[in-house]
Amino acid sequence: MSQSIGWTELIIGVAGGLSIFLYGLLILAESLKRLAGSTMKRVLSRLTSNRFKGVLAGAFITGVIQSSSVTTVLLVGFISAGLISMSESVGVIMGANIGSTVTAQIIAFKVTKLAMALIAVGGLWVVFTKKQYYRDVATMTLGIGLIFFGMTMMSDSTYPLRSYDPFIDMMGSMASPMAGILAGALFTAVVQSSAATMGIIIVLSSQGLVSLEAGIALAFGANIGTCVTAALAALGKPAEAVRAAVIHVMFNVIGVLIWVGFIEELVLMADWMTVNMNPTSANLAAENVAREIANAHTLFNVANTVLLIGFARPMAWLATKMVKEKPIKDELRLQSKYLDNLLVSTPSLAIDRARLEIGRMGDRVIEMIRRAADVVLTGSELELDALRDLDEEIDDLYRQITSYLGLVSAQSLSPEDVRDLRLYLNSANILENIGDLIETDYVHTGHQRTRFREEFSDETREMMKALILSVIPSLETAIQSINDKNVKLAKQIRKEKGRLNTRVSELNTHLAAKLAQSSGERARRFGLESEIVEASKRVYSLTRRLAKGVLEHARDGREEN
Repeated sequence: MSQSIGWTELIIGVAGGLSIFLYGLLILAESLKRLAGSTMKRVLSRLTSNRFKGVLAGAFITGVIQSSSVTTVLLVGFISAGLISMSESVGVIMGANIGSTVTAQIIAFKVTKLAMALIAVGGLWVVFTKKQYYRDVATMTLGIGLIFFGMTMMSDSTYPLRSYDPFIDMMGSMASPMAGILAGALFTAVVQSSAATMGIIIVLSSQGLVSLEAGIALAFGANIGTCVTAALAALGKPAEAVRAAVIHVMFNVIGVLIWVGFIEELVLMADWMTVNMNPTSANLAAENVAREIANAHTLFNVANTVLLIGFARPMAWLATKMVKEKPIKDELRLQSKYLDNLLVSTPSLAIDRARLEIGRMGDRVIEMIRRAADVVLTGSELELDALRDLDEEIDDLYRQITSYLGLVSAQSLSPEDVRDLRLYLNSANILENIGDLIETDYVHTGHQRTRFREEFSDETREMMKALILSVIPSLETAIQSINDKNVKLAKQIRKEKGRLNTRVSELNTHLAAKLAQSSGERARRFGLESEIVEASKRVYSLTRRLAKGVLEHARDGREEN
Protein backbone atom coordinates (compact mmCIF):
# COMPACT_ATOMS: atom_id res chain seq x y z
CA MET A 1 0.00 0.00 0.00
CA SER A 2 1.36 3.40 -0.97
CA GLN A 3 1.80 5.94 1.82
CA SER A 4 1.75 9.72 1.63
CA ILE A 5 5.08 11.42 1.14
CA GLY A 6 6.34 14.57 2.83
CA TRP A 7 7.77 16.01 -0.34
CA THR A 8 9.22 19.16 1.22
CA GLU A 9 11.25 17.21 3.75
CA LEU A 10 12.25 14.67 1.11
CA ILE A 11 13.43 17.28 -1.39
CA ILE A 12 15.32 19.29 1.24
CA GLY A 13 16.90 16.12 2.61
CA VAL A 14 18.01 14.88 -0.82
CA ALA A 15 19.24 18.34 -1.92
CA GLY A 16 21.08 18.86 1.36
CA GLY A 17 22.60 15.40 1.26
CA LEU A 18 23.63 15.85 -2.37
CA SER A 19 25.23 19.22 -1.54
CA ILE A 20 27.22 17.72 1.34
CA PHE A 21 28.17 14.78 -0.90
CA LEU A 22 29.42 17.08 -3.69
CA TYR A 23 31.26 19.33 -1.24
CA GLY A 24 32.95 16.30 0.29
CA LEU A 25 33.91 15.15 -3.20
CA LEU A 26 35.28 18.62 -3.96
CA ILE A 27 37.55 18.90 -0.91
CA LEU A 28 38.63 15.27 -1.33
CA ALA A 29 39.72 16.02 -4.89
CA GLU A 30 41.41 19.29 -3.86
CA SER A 31 43.45 17.60 -1.13
CA LEU A 32 44.41 14.76 -3.45
CA LYS A 33 45.53 17.27 -6.08
CA ARG A 34 47.91 18.87 -3.60
CA LEU A 35 49.15 15.56 -2.21
CA ALA A 36 49.71 14.03 -5.65
CA GLY A 37 50.48 17.21 -7.61
CA SER A 38 54.17 16.53 -8.23
CA THR A 39 53.39 12.87 -8.97
CA MET A 40 50.83 13.90 -11.58
CA LYS A 41 53.42 16.11 -13.25
CA ARG A 42 55.89 13.22 -13.39
CA VAL A 43 53.24 10.93 -14.87
CA LEU A 44 52.39 13.52 -17.50
CA SER A 45 56.03 14.17 -18.37
CA ARG A 46 56.55 10.46 -19.02
CA LEU A 47 53.69 10.07 -21.47
CA THR A 48 55.10 8.23 -24.44
CA SER A 49 53.85 6.75 -27.68
CA ASN A 50 53.01 3.60 -25.71
CA ARG A 51 49.22 3.74 -25.67
CA PHE A 52 49.00 1.33 -22.73
CA LYS A 53 51.08 3.67 -20.57
CA GLY A 54 48.73 6.38 -21.72
CA VAL A 55 45.79 4.39 -20.35
CA LEU A 56 47.49 4.10 -16.96
CA ALA A 57 48.36 7.81 -16.97
CA GLY A 58 44.79 8.82 -17.84
CA ALA A 59 43.35 6.53 -15.17
CA PHE A 60 45.71 7.81 -12.50
CA ILE A 61 45.24 11.52 -13.23
CA THR A 62 41.45 11.31 -13.47
CA GLY A 63 41.31 9.11 -10.38
CA VAL A 64 43.09 11.87 -8.45
CA ILE A 65 41.44 15.01 -9.83
CA GLN A 66 38.05 13.36 -10.54
CA SER A 67 37.54 15.27 -13.77
CA SER A 68 37.98 13.73 -17.19
CA SER A 69 37.52 17.26 -18.58
CA VAL A 70 40.66 18.46 -16.80
CA THR A 71 42.54 15.40 -18.09
CA THR A 72 41.41 16.30 -21.60
CA VAL A 73 42.66 19.88 -21.16
CA LEU A 74 46.07 18.60 -20.06
CA LEU A 75 46.12 16.26 -23.01
CA VAL A 76 45.38 19.07 -25.46
CA GLY A 77 48.38 20.96 -24.07
CA PHE A 78 50.67 17.99 -24.78
CA ILE A 79 49.26 17.62 -28.29
CA SER A 80 49.75 21.36 -28.93
CA ALA A 81 53.33 21.14 -27.67
CA GLY A 82 54.00 18.28 -30.07
CA LEU A 83 54.84 15.87 -27.24
CA ILE A 84 52.27 13.30 -28.34
CA SER A 85 50.13 12.80 -31.42
CA MET A 86 46.36 12.68 -31.56
CA SER A 87 46.34 8.88 -31.98
CA GLU A 88 48.71 8.49 -29.03
CA SER A 89 46.32 10.55 -26.88
CA VAL A 90 43.40 8.15 -27.35
CA GLY A 91 44.79 5.79 -24.69
CA VAL A 92 44.84 8.62 -22.15
CA ILE A 93 41.20 9.46 -22.91
CA MET A 94 40.26 5.81 -22.45
CA GLY A 95 42.18 5.69 -19.18
CA ALA A 96 40.33 8.80 -18.01
CA ASN A 97 37.07 6.86 -18.18
CA ILE A 98 38.53 4.14 -15.97
CA GLY A 99 39.79 6.74 -13.50
CA SER A 100 36.32 8.29 -13.29
CA THR A 101 34.99 5.06 -11.74
CA VAL A 102 37.17 5.45 -8.64
CA THR A 103 34.60 7.59 -6.82
CA ALA A 104 31.84 5.08 -7.44
CA GLN A 105 34.05 2.35 -5.99
CA ILE A 106 34.76 4.44 -2.88
CA ILE A 107 31.14 5.35 -2.19
CA ALA A 108 29.87 1.83 -2.93
CA PHE A 109 31.58 0.49 0.18
CA LYS A 110 28.86 0.46 2.79
CA VAL A 111 30.81 2.25 5.51
CA THR A 112 28.47 5.18 6.05
CA LYS A 113 28.46 4.37 9.79
CA LEU A 114 32.02 5.69 9.86
CA ALA A 115 30.91 9.06 8.45
CA MET A 116 30.79 10.97 11.73
CA ALA A 117 34.02 9.39 12.96
CA LEU A 118 35.82 10.46 9.76
CA ILE A 119 34.34 13.96 9.98
CA ALA A 120 35.40 14.24 13.63
CA VAL A 121 38.94 13.02 13.01
CA GLY A 122 39.41 15.01 9.79
CA GLY A 123 37.83 18.21 11.13
CA LEU A 124 39.80 18.28 14.38
CA TRP A 125 42.98 17.34 12.56
CA VAL A 126 42.53 20.27 10.15
CA VAL A 127 42.07 22.66 13.06
CA PHE A 128 45.06 21.56 15.12
CA THR A 129 47.69 20.61 12.53
CA LYS A 130 49.93 23.25 10.96
CA LYS A 131 52.04 21.34 8.44
CA GLN A 132 50.50 21.48 4.96
CA TYR A 133 51.01 17.78 4.21
CA TYR A 134 49.09 16.69 7.29
CA ARG A 135 46.41 19.32 6.66
CA ASP A 136 45.90 17.79 3.21
CA VAL A 137 45.62 14.29 4.70
CA ALA A 138 43.15 15.65 7.27
CA THR A 139 41.12 17.41 4.57
CA MET A 140 41.03 14.20 2.56
CA THR A 141 39.71 12.34 5.63
CA LEU A 142 37.10 15.04 6.20
CA GLY A 143 36.07 14.87 2.54
CA ILE A 144 35.50 11.12 2.68
CA GLY A 145 33.47 11.57 5.85
CA LEU A 146 31.29 14.23 4.21
CA ILE A 147 30.74 12.00 1.17
CA PHE A 148 29.46 9.20 3.40
CA PHE A 149 27.41 11.60 5.54
CA GLY A 150 25.79 13.08 2.45
CA MET A 151 24.94 9.59 1.25
CA THR A 152 23.41 8.78 4.64
CA MET A 153 21.23 11.90 4.44
CA MET A 154 20.07 11.02 0.92
CA SER A 155 19.43 7.44 1.97
CA ASP A 156 17.37 8.48 4.99
CA SER A 157 15.43 11.05 2.98
CA THR A 158 14.53 8.59 0.21
CA TYR A 159 13.51 5.80 2.59
CA PRO A 160 9.77 6.65 2.36
CA LEU A 161 9.92 6.10 -1.41
CA ARG A 162 10.28 2.36 -0.79
CA SER A 163 6.50 2.23 -0.26
CA TYR A 164 5.52 4.91 -2.76
CA ASP A 165 4.04 3.01 -5.73
CA PRO A 166 4.39 5.75 -8.42
CA PHE A 167 8.12 6.08 -7.73
CA ILE A 168 8.58 2.31 -7.61
CA ASP A 169 6.82 2.01 -10.98
CA MET A 170 8.98 4.79 -12.46
CA MET A 171 12.19 3.19 -11.28
CA GLY A 172 10.95 -0.15 -12.58
CA SER A 173 10.75 1.38 -16.03
CA MET A 174 14.49 2.12 -15.82
CA ALA A 175 15.08 -1.58 -16.32
CA SER A 176 14.39 -0.78 -19.96
CA PRO A 177 17.93 -0.01 -21.21
CA MET A 178 17.00 2.98 -23.36
CA ALA A 179 14.95 4.63 -20.57
CA GLY A 180 17.75 4.15 -18.04
CA ILE A 181 20.45 5.38 -20.42
CA LEU A 182 18.42 8.47 -21.32
CA ALA A 183 17.65 9.29 -17.67
CA GLY A 184 21.28 8.81 -16.60
CA ALA A 185 22.59 10.90 -19.50
CA LEU A 186 20.16 13.77 -18.89
CA PHE A 187 20.80 13.93 -15.15
CA THR A 188 24.58 13.83 -15.61
CA ALA A 189 24.45 16.48 -18.33
CA VAL A 190 22.49 18.77 -15.97
CA VAL A 191 24.63 18.34 -12.85
CA GLN A 192 27.83 17.87 -14.93
CA SER A 193 29.11 15.20 -12.55
CA SER A 194 29.00 11.50 -13.25
CA ALA A 195 30.15 10.98 -9.65
CA ALA A 196 26.96 12.65 -8.39
CA THR A 197 24.86 10.44 -10.66
CA MET A 198 26.62 7.29 -9.48
CA GLY A 199 26.22 8.40 -5.86
CA ILE A 200 22.46 8.74 -6.24
CA ILE A 201 22.23 5.43 -8.12
CA ILE A 202 24.09 3.70 -5.30
CA VAL A 203 21.89 5.33 -2.63
CA LEU A 204 18.69 4.28 -4.40
CA SER A 205 20.00 0.77 -5.05
CA SER A 206 20.86 0.36 -1.36
CA GLN A 207 17.19 1.14 -0.61
CA GLY A 208 16.09 -1.55 -3.02
CA LEU A 209 14.61 1.08 -5.35
CA VAL A 210 16.98 0.41 -8.26
CA SER A 211 17.65 -3.05 -9.61
CA LEU A 212 21.07 -4.09 -10.83
CA GLU A 213 19.89 -3.99 -14.46
CA ALA A 214 18.44 -0.49 -14.04
CA GLY A 215 21.55 0.69 -12.21
CA ILE A 216 23.78 -0.49 -15.05
CA ALA A 217 21.59 1.26 -17.63
CA LEU A 218 21.71 4.48 -15.60
CA ALA A 219 25.52 4.13 -15.32
CA PHE A 220 25.68 3.76 -19.12
CA GLY A 221 23.77 7.02 -19.38
CA ALA A 222 26.13 8.71 -16.92
CA ASN A 223 29.05 7.76 -19.18
CA ILE A 224 27.36 9.49 -22.11
CA GLY A 225 26.18 12.48 -20.07
CA THR A 226 29.66 13.21 -18.80
CA CYS A 227 30.73 13.87 -22.39
CA VAL A 228 28.67 17.06 -22.25
CA THR A 229 31.14 18.52 -19.74
CA ALA A 230 34.06 17.69 -22.03
CA ALA A 231 32.20 19.12 -25.03
CA LEU A 232 31.41 22.38 -23.21
CA ALA A 233 35.04 22.67 -22.10
CA ALA A 234 36.14 22.36 -25.75
CA LEU A 235 33.89 25.18 -27.03
CA GLY A 236 35.92 27.99 -28.53
CA LYS A 237 39.16 26.06 -28.01
CA PRO A 238 41.73 25.01 -30.66
CA ALA A 239 41.01 22.12 -33.00
CA GLU A 240 43.02 19.70 -30.82
CA ALA A 241 40.67 20.33 -27.87
CA VAL A 242 37.57 19.73 -29.98
CA ARG A 243 39.08 16.56 -31.44
CA ALA A 244 39.89 15.23 -27.97
CA ALA A 245 36.27 15.90 -26.92
CA VAL A 246 35.04 14.13 -30.07
CA ILE A 247 37.17 11.07 -29.26
CA HIS A 248 35.79 11.12 -25.71
CA VAL A 249 32.23 11.11 -27.06
CA MET A 250 33.03 8.41 -29.63
CA PHE A 251 34.60 6.13 -27.06
CA ASN A 252 31.73 6.45 -24.58
CA VAL A 253 28.94 6.16 -27.11
CA ILE A 254 30.52 3.21 -28.95
CA GLY A 255 31.11 1.50 -25.61
CA VAL A 256 27.45 1.86 -24.62
CA LEU A 257 26.29 0.61 -28.03
CA ILE A 258 28.52 -2.46 -27.66
CA TRP A 259 27.21 -3.37 -24.21
CA VAL A 260 23.58 -2.30 -24.38
CA GLY A 261 22.62 -5.72 -25.75
CA PHE A 262 24.71 -7.56 -23.16
CA ILE A 263 23.42 -6.09 -19.90
CA GLU A 264 22.40 -9.54 -18.67
CA GLU A 265 25.93 -10.83 -19.24
CA LEU A 266 27.34 -7.77 -17.48
CA VAL A 267 24.99 -8.49 -14.57
CA LEU A 268 26.36 -12.01 -14.28
CA MET A 269 29.97 -10.82 -14.39
CA ALA A 270 29.32 -8.09 -11.79
CA ASP A 271 27.53 -10.63 -9.61
CA TRP A 272 30.46 -13.02 -9.89
CA MET A 273 33.00 -10.28 -9.08
CA THR A 274 31.08 -9.06 -6.05
CA VAL A 275 30.38 -12.49 -4.58
CA ASN A 276 34.06 -13.40 -4.93
CA MET A 277 35.09 -10.14 -3.28
CA ASN A 278 32.72 -10.73 -0.37
CA PRO A 279 31.97 -14.44 0.02
CA THR A 280 29.69 -13.87 3.02
CA SER A 281 27.18 -11.94 0.87
CA ALA A 282 26.22 -14.46 -1.76
CA ASN A 283 22.61 -13.29 -1.86
CA LEU A 284 21.51 -10.37 -3.93
CA ALA A 285 20.36 -8.23 -1.01
CA ALA A 286 19.83 -4.54 -1.60
CA GLU A 287 23.05 -3.54 0.17
CA ASN A 288 25.02 -5.78 -2.21
CA VAL A 289 23.52 -4.28 -5.37
CA ALA A 290 25.45 -1.04 -4.81
CA ARG A 291 28.76 -2.89 -4.97
CA GLU A 292 27.64 -4.78 -8.06
CA ILE A 293 26.68 -1.56 -9.85
CA ALA A 294 30.09 -0.01 -9.02
CA ASN A 295 31.86 -3.16 -10.22
CA ALA A 296 29.79 -3.25 -13.41
CA HIS A 297 30.67 0.42 -14.02
CA THR A 298 34.40 -0.27 -13.68
CA LEU A 299 34.21 -3.51 -15.66
CA PHE A 300 32.34 -1.74 -18.45
CA ASN A 301 35.01 0.95 -18.84
CA VAL A 302 37.95 -1.46 -18.53
CA ALA A 303 36.42 -3.83 -21.08
CA ASN A 304 35.74 -0.97 -23.50
CA THR A 305 39.37 0.10 -23.25
CA VAL A 306 40.57 -3.43 -23.97
CA LEU A 307 38.18 -3.73 -26.92
CA LEU A 308 38.84 -0.31 -28.48
CA ILE A 309 42.52 0.40 -27.69
CA GLY A 310 43.46 -1.24 -30.99
CA PHE A 311 41.33 1.31 -32.85
CA ALA A 312 43.18 4.36 -31.54
CA ARG A 313 44.52 5.40 -34.93
CA PRO A 314 41.17 5.09 -36.79
CA MET A 315 39.40 7.06 -34.03
CA ALA A 316 42.05 9.80 -34.16
CA TRP A 317 41.84 9.86 -37.96
CA LEU A 318 38.05 10.18 -37.87
CA ALA A 319 38.19 12.98 -35.26
CA THR A 320 40.74 14.82 -37.40
CA LYS A 321 38.49 14.52 -40.45
CA MET A 322 35.45 15.68 -38.51
CA VAL A 323 37.18 18.73 -36.99
CA LYS A 324 39.16 20.83 -39.43
CA GLU A 325 41.85 23.32 -38.48
CA LYS A 326 40.56 26.88 -38.40
CA PRO A 327 42.59 29.47 -40.31
CA ILE A 328 44.76 31.40 -37.86
CA LYS A 329 43.91 35.09 -37.74
CA ASP A 330 46.64 37.60 -37.01
CA GLU A 331 45.13 38.69 -33.70
CA LEU A 332 45.07 35.11 -32.45
CA ARG A 333 48.86 34.88 -32.59
CA LEU A 334 49.01 36.89 -29.38
CA GLN A 335 46.79 34.51 -27.42
CA SER A 336 48.24 32.08 -24.93
CA LYS A 337 48.44 28.53 -26.20
CA TYR A 338 48.65 26.50 -23.00
CA LEU A 339 46.87 28.48 -20.27
CA ASP A 340 43.42 27.20 -19.36
CA ASN A 341 41.27 28.45 -16.49
CA LEU A 342 39.86 24.94 -16.00
CA LEU A 343 43.21 23.99 -14.45
CA VAL A 344 43.43 26.90 -11.99
CA SER A 345 41.86 24.80 -9.22
CA THR A 346 44.70 22.28 -9.70
CA PRO A 347 47.66 24.59 -8.94
CA SER A 348 50.53 22.17 -9.66
CA LEU A 349 49.17 21.45 -13.13
CA ALA A 350 48.20 25.06 -13.84
CA ILE A 351 51.70 26.25 -12.88
CA ASP A 352 53.15 23.61 -15.17
CA ARG A 353 51.12 25.06 -18.06
CA ALA A 354 52.55 28.51 -17.26
CA ARG A 355 55.99 26.91 -17.65
CA LEU A 356 55.09 25.88 -21.20
CA GLU A 357 53.81 29.37 -22.00
CA ILE A 358 56.99 30.95 -20.65
CA GLY A 359 58.97 28.69 -22.99
CA ARG A 360 56.84 30.04 -25.84
CA MET A 361 57.47 33.59 -24.65
CA GLY A 362 61.19 32.85 -24.56
CA ASP A 363 61.08 31.65 -28.17
CA ARG A 364 59.55 35.00 -29.17
CA VAL A 365 62.30 36.91 -27.36
CA ILE A 366 65.00 34.84 -29.07
CA GLU A 367 63.38 35.47 -32.45
CA MET A 368 63.32 39.19 -31.67
CA ILE A 369 67.06 39.19 -30.90
CA ARG A 370 67.82 37.19 -34.03
CA ARG A 371 65.93 39.66 -36.21
CA ALA A 372 67.49 42.63 -34.40
CA ALA A 373 70.97 41.48 -35.44
CA ASP A 374 70.15 42.45 -39.04
CA VAL A 375 67.39 45.03 -38.73
CA VAL A 376 69.16 47.34 -36.25
CA LEU A 377 72.32 47.42 -38.35
CA THR A 378 70.90 47.62 -41.87
CA GLY A 379 67.08 47.61 -41.72
CA SER A 380 64.62 50.22 -42.93
CA GLU A 381 62.21 52.26 -40.80
CA LEU A 382 59.40 49.81 -41.63
CA GLU A 383 61.52 46.83 -40.60
CA LEU A 384 62.41 48.54 -37.33
CA ASP A 385 58.71 49.22 -36.64
CA ALA A 386 57.95 45.56 -37.33
CA LEU A 387 60.62 44.59 -34.81
CA ARG A 388 58.98 46.88 -32.24
CA ASP A 389 55.65 45.14 -32.91
CA LEU A 390 57.20 41.85 -31.80
CA ASP A 391 57.61 43.34 -28.34
CA GLU A 392 53.86 44.01 -28.27
CA GLU A 393 53.31 40.28 -28.71
CA ILE A 394 55.74 39.52 -25.89
CA ASP A 395 53.95 42.06 -23.69
CA ASP A 396 50.60 40.41 -24.46
CA LEU A 397 51.91 36.99 -23.44
CA TYR A 398 53.45 38.49 -20.32
CA ARG A 399 50.13 40.00 -19.24
CA GLN A 400 48.28 36.72 -19.82
CA ILE A 401 50.87 34.67 -17.92
CA THR A 402 50.98 37.00 -14.91
CA SER A 403 47.18 37.28 -14.81
CA TYR A 404 46.89 33.49 -14.94
CA LEU A 405 49.47 32.95 -12.21
CA GLY A 406 47.65 35.58 -10.17
CA LEU A 407 44.52 33.42 -10.27
CA VAL A 408 46.57 30.38 -9.33
CA SER A 409 48.19 32.20 -6.41
CA ALA A 410 44.75 32.63 -4.82
CA GLN A 411 44.46 28.83 -4.50
CA SER A 412 45.83 26.71 -1.69
CA LEU A 413 49.44 26.09 -2.71
CA SER A 414 52.02 23.62 -1.51
CA PRO A 415 55.53 24.94 -0.71
CA GLU A 416 56.76 23.48 -4.02
CA ASP A 417 53.95 25.23 -5.90
CA VAL A 418 54.88 28.54 -4.24
CA ARG A 419 58.53 28.15 -5.30
CA ASP A 420 57.56 27.23 -8.86
CA LEU A 421 55.11 30.13 -9.11
CA ARG A 422 57.76 32.56 -7.89
CA LEU A 423 60.30 31.19 -10.41
CA TYR A 424 57.92 31.51 -13.35
CA LEU A 425 56.68 35.00 -12.40
CA ASN A 426 60.30 36.16 -12.12
CA SER A 427 61.21 34.51 -15.43
CA ALA A 428 58.25 36.06 -17.27
CA ASN A 429 59.16 39.47 -15.86
CA ILE A 430 62.80 39.21 -17.00
CA LEU A 431 61.84 38.00 -20.48
CA GLU A 432 59.45 40.94 -20.79
CA ASN A 433 62.29 43.25 -19.72
CA ILE A 434 64.52 41.84 -22.46
CA GLY A 435 61.79 42.52 -25.02
CA ASP A 436 61.43 46.08 -23.73
CA LEU A 437 65.20 46.56 -23.84
CA ILE A 438 65.31 45.49 -27.49
CA GLU A 439 62.46 47.89 -28.28
CA THR A 440 63.87 50.87 -26.41
CA ASP A 441 67.61 50.40 -27.03
CA TYR A 442 68.17 48.40 -30.21
CA VAL A 443 65.20 49.80 -32.14
CA HIS A 444 65.89 53.35 -30.98
CA THR A 445 69.51 53.04 -32.13
CA GLY A 446 68.33 51.68 -35.47
CA HIS A 447 66.00 54.65 -35.97
CA GLN A 448 68.86 57.02 -35.09
CA ARG A 449 71.01 55.27 -37.70
CA THR A 450 68.39 55.76 -40.44
CA ARG A 451 67.60 59.33 -39.34
CA PHE A 452 71.22 60.48 -39.62
CA ARG A 453 71.95 58.17 -42.59
CA GLU A 454 74.82 56.49 -40.80
CA GLU A 455 76.30 53.29 -42.28
CA PHE A 456 78.60 50.86 -40.53
CA SER A 457 81.58 49.35 -42.29
CA ASP A 458 81.33 45.69 -43.29
CA GLU A 459 83.87 44.65 -40.64
CA THR A 460 82.18 46.63 -37.86
CA ARG A 461 78.73 45.41 -38.88
CA GLU A 462 79.82 41.77 -38.79
CA MET A 463 81.47 42.17 -35.38
CA MET A 464 78.37 43.87 -33.90
CA LYS A 465 76.05 41.28 -35.44
CA ALA A 466 78.16 38.52 -33.90
CA LEU A 467 77.95 40.27 -30.52
CA ILE A 468 74.15 40.58 -30.66
CA LEU A 469 73.74 36.94 -31.72
CA SER A 470 76.26 35.71 -29.13
CA VAL A 471 73.65 36.26 -26.38
CA ILE A 472 71.21 33.76 -27.92
CA PRO A 473 72.99 30.51 -26.83
CA SER A 474 73.08 31.77 -23.23
CA LEU A 475 69.41 32.77 -23.38
CA GLU A 476 68.44 29.41 -24.85
CA THR A 477 70.35 27.65 -22.06
CA ALA A 478 68.68 29.86 -19.43
CA ILE A 479 65.20 29.12 -20.78
CA GLN A 480 65.97 25.40 -20.88
CA SER A 481 67.22 25.54 -17.28
CA ILE A 482 63.92 27.15 -16.26
CA ASN A 483 61.92 24.57 -18.15
CA ASP A 484 63.81 21.67 -16.53
CA LYS A 485 64.67 23.48 -13.27
CA ASN A 486 68.20 22.35 -14.10
CA VAL A 487 70.85 23.85 -11.80
CA LYS A 488 73.73 22.51 -13.90
CA LEU A 489 72.50 24.38 -16.99
CA ALA A 490 71.95 27.56 -14.96
CA LYS A 491 75.53 27.46 -13.70
CA GLN A 492 76.85 27.15 -17.26
CA ILE A 493 75.65 30.67 -18.05
CA ARG A 494 78.09 32.15 -15.54
CA LYS A 495 80.94 30.68 -17.58
CA GLU A 496 79.74 32.59 -20.65
CA LYS A 497 80.61 35.95 -19.07
CA GLY A 498 84.31 35.64 -19.92
CA ARG A 499 83.58 34.83 -23.56
CA LEU A 500 81.22 37.81 -23.85
CA ASN A 501 83.68 40.18 -22.17
CA THR A 502 86.40 39.11 -24.60
CA ARG A 503 84.11 39.78 -27.57
CA VAL A 504 83.07 43.17 -26.12
CA SER A 505 86.69 44.13 -25.45
CA GLU A 506 87.74 43.26 -29.01
CA LEU A 507 84.84 45.23 -30.46
CA ASN A 508 85.51 48.27 -28.26
CA THR A 509 89.19 48.24 -29.28
CA HIS A 510 88.14 48.04 -32.94
CA LEU A 511 85.65 50.91 -32.56
CA ALA A 512 88.14 53.09 -30.71
CA ALA A 513 90.73 52.54 -33.46
CA LYS A 514 88.19 53.45 -36.14
CA LEU A 515 87.29 56.61 -34.23
CA ALA A 516 90.95 57.63 -33.92
CA GLN A 517 91.55 57.06 -37.61
CA SER A 518 88.65 59.33 -38.54
CA SER A 519 89.99 62.26 -36.48
CA GLY A 520 86.65 62.49 -34.65
CA GLU A 521 84.51 62.72 -37.81
CA ARG A 522 82.55 59.56 -36.96
CA ALA A 523 81.72 60.49 -33.35
CA ARG A 524 77.96 60.12 -33.88
CA ARG A 525 78.44 56.70 -35.47
CA PHE A 526 80.73 55.69 -32.60
CA GLY A 527 77.97 56.68 -30.17
CA LEU A 528 75.44 54.45 -31.97
CA GLU A 529 77.92 51.56 -32.04
CA SER A 530 78.57 51.96 -28.32
CA GLU A 531 74.84 51.93 -27.58
CA ILE A 532 74.51 48.57 -29.37
CA VAL A 533 77.43 47.17 -27.37
CA GLU A 534 75.92 48.36 -24.05
CA ALA A 535 72.48 47.01 -24.98
CA SER A 536 73.98 43.59 -25.74
CA LYS A 537 75.71 43.58 -22.35
CA ARG A 538 72.39 44.40 -20.63
CA VAL A 539 70.63 41.56 -22.46
CA TYR A 540 73.29 39.16 -21.22
CA SER A 541 72.94 40.58 -17.69
CA LEU A 542 69.20 39.85 -17.77
CA THR A 543 69.98 36.36 -19.03
CA ARG A 544 72.17 35.82 -15.98
CA ARG A 545 69.25 36.92 -13.80
CA LEU A 546 67.12 34.20 -15.39
CA ALA A 547 69.72 31.61 -14.43
CA LYS A 548 70.01 33.12 -10.93
CA GLY A 549 66.27 32.53 -10.47
CA VAL A 550 66.76 28.80 -11.11
CA LEU A 551 69.64 28.65 -8.59
CA GLU A 552 67.54 30.47 -5.95
CA HIS A 553 64.64 28.08 -6.63
CA ALA A 554 66.92 25.11 -5.94
CA ARG A 555 68.39 26.73 -2.82
CA ASP A 556 64.93 27.45 -1.38
CA GLY A 557 63.94 23.85 -2.03
CA ARG A 558 66.94 22.57 -0.10
CA GLU A 559 66.17 24.89 2.82
CA GLU A 560 62.56 23.65 2.99
CA ASN A 561 63.73 20.05 3.10
